[in-house]
Formats: sequence, structure tokens, C-alpha cells
Amino acid sequence: MSNIIQIDNIGCLYTANEDGVQSYKNTTITIEDGLIRSIGEKNEDKSIDCNGKMVTAGFVDSHTHPVFFENRANEYSMRLSGLTYEEIARNGGGIISSVNGLRNASEDELIAKLEDRVDRFLQNGTTTIEAKSGYGLDTDSELKSLSVIDQVNQNHSIDIIPTFMGAHAIPIEYKNNPENYIDLICDEMIPEISKQGVALFNDVFCEEGYFNVDDTRRILNTGIEYGLKPRMHADEFVDSGAAELAGEIGAFSADHLMAISERGIESLVNNNVIGTLLPGTTFFLGKNTYAPARKLIDSGIDVALATDFNPGSSNIQSMPFIISLACLFMELTVEEAFKAATYNSAKSLGLENKVGSVELGMKADLIIWDLDSLIDIPYYISNHPIQKVIKNGKIVFGA
Repeated sequence: MSNIIQIDNIGCLYTANEDGVQSYKNTTITIEDGLIRSIGEKNEDKSIDCNGKMVTAGFVDSHTHPVFFENRANEYSMRLSGLTYEEIARNGGGIISSVNGLRNASEDELIAKLEDRVDRFLQNGTTTIEAKSGYGLDTDSELKSLSVIDQVNQNHSIDIIPTFMGAHAIPIEYKNNPENYIDLICDEMIPEISKQGVALFNDVFCEEGYFNVDDTRRILNTGIEYGLKPRMHADEFVDSGAAELAGEIGAFSADHLMAISERGIESLVNNNVIGTLLPGTTFFLGKNTYAPARKLIDSGIDVALATDFNPGSSNIQSMPFIISLACLFMELTVEEAFKAATYNSAKSLGLENKVGSVELGMKADLIIWDLDSLIDIPYYISNHPIQKVIKNGKIVFGA
């Protein structure tokens, strides 16, 4: 027997697709077995009354690092005293400082931590996240991280898209011979990750002091051979040629892009690579150089937004706040930012036909707001009134 429910008395429904943002006033959504069956037809008794308020698609956060043991609040204090993120990293902080905690933690401990974090994603209206490994930096710990992601994904209502990121940094034990670590990633990690069968994507931090273009090309091509789809951290601190490589290799997404060059922009445009922008990281690190979102969009690049949630450089889980930052500091219109946080983020994961918009046959992932219009999302910068979050047709959060 089908499970049918109706979302009724919607003041305004906002959704985005390839053509932009659409709105429907005074409408109804009918959900059957977790999928959207109709929009605008009122014919069921069992309903959720929206009281004339706004409904949108759930957010898709396409860049997160949620599998870690301890936070790095001590580094926040160090930055307040004047040190930069790069200086902290050079002195043993940053990504490397999270490695020991993850390596020493049990799967059960990490599962409990991740469950708490995905609960908070849902409370902020995010119904799908991409989740990276990358704080283990050895084969066993990377496999453990992906196993944790998989177990939480199977048992939690949120959808988690797993990404392998063994190429997040060079671990301490390979500091003097980084080429041996790259060999380990390509010759051992990736084959074992493929055999495990959890990760869908392979991500590399292509940046000065991490992995150069040649390293990144080798790691991503090895991943492609083993069925892992490529995505990249690109041109965050300097123009390293990463965006150009993203186009060359056909990455699903090139992320950060604060220092992208004209050649990099051309490469993304010509190869239909999505640019995923992470203004929360710029904000959290106290910097003022945001990615050139207006230039990217005007050049024809599909731009996505994500939180970059992680323990050191962006302790942010709210996509509404990311939309606020994008509108305030990156010259996005509210419609562009909303599309970037829903449809385009889903597209960067190859999921635009399943999540990220309110269309017939798609997952019923919805937010019922205590708001009236789309402009209210960036306007309420730190307090985004969400009444209910619906995932696969079921209420998973209710304020």
C-alpha cells in the first residue's frame, strides 16, 4: 500500500533547475512513497499545513570534511593572536594535527561523532551532503573513515555521498619523501578503496605545499582507472594551474577557486566543470579575498555553494548562512545563491535528477520555513527560522 502525504497551504514554493529559479504561489505538494507525485493538486486528507509559509527544496552541501575526532579550537585562538592558517599548518597544525586523533579513534567513536554532526546538518535544512575522508592519511585509517561514512549513511535519514581524499596532505612520516606517499595512494590506497566499494569520488588538494599538478593528475587518473570520479580542491591560496587540470581531466567539480586564473576559468567553461565556492572558509579564516563568483557566473560557469565544514578552517554547517555570505561578499543574487546551494550542488555530485529541486519523480526533500519569500533566507543571517525538514517524504526535524 502506498504511503501518501500532502504538503498543503504553501504560500510560495521555490525551486531551481537548469533554467533558474521558479516559484509557485498558494500551492500543494503530494508525496507518494518518498517521491514527489504532483504539484498543485489537492486530493489527499493526510496533510501537513504550511500556514501560508514558504517551502523550498532541501539543501545539498557538496563539500564537507565531517569525519574527524577532535575539533581544532586551539588553532582558532592562534589565528586570533595573528597567525595565518598557512603558518599554523607549516608548524604542525592544520590537517596534520587531526590525523593522530582519527587514527587512534575507534569506528564506534567516530560513528557517534558523525551522527551528531549530520543531525545538525538536518536541523539547518541540509538533506544531502558529500563527505570526504582525508584525516587518516594511511590505508587502514582511510578505509576506516569511509566505513564510518557508509555505516552512518545506511542508518541515518540524511543522504551521504562518500569521497576518498587520501591526497589531503602529506603525513608526517612521509615529510621527507612525499613521492613515496603518492606511490602509496596510487599503488595501495586507491585499489583498496575501490575494493571496499564505498567511495564514489576521489578528491585531491592541488595546492602549493600539498600536491602539485603532476601529482594530482596521476592520483586522479589512477582513481578513474578504478572507477572513482574526480573532483578537486583547486587554486585556494595561489594559482597553481589546478583549475586548468580540472578541465583537462573532466572533474565533476573544482572547489575553492579564490586564486583562479583566466586560463583556469576558460578551462572550466570549455569542459563544463562546476565551480564549487566555499565562502564560509574565507569568512572563518578572517580573510577578505573571496572567490570571483560574479566573474565565474558571467563567464558561463555553473557555480555551486557548500560549507567546507571541517575542524580547522570552517566550523560551519549552515547552508543558509553560506547563502548570506555569498550574497553579501560574492555579488550573487539571492536566486543565484539559492540555485547554487540546491540544484547546482546536486549537479556537482551527479544527482540533479534525484535531489536539489522540487520536480515530479524526485525525492521529497523539503524545508518548510517560518518565512515568506526567498530574500528572507540571506536576510536572517544568523537565525534561519525552519519549521520542519522533510527527507524522503518523512519529517526528520521539527522546530
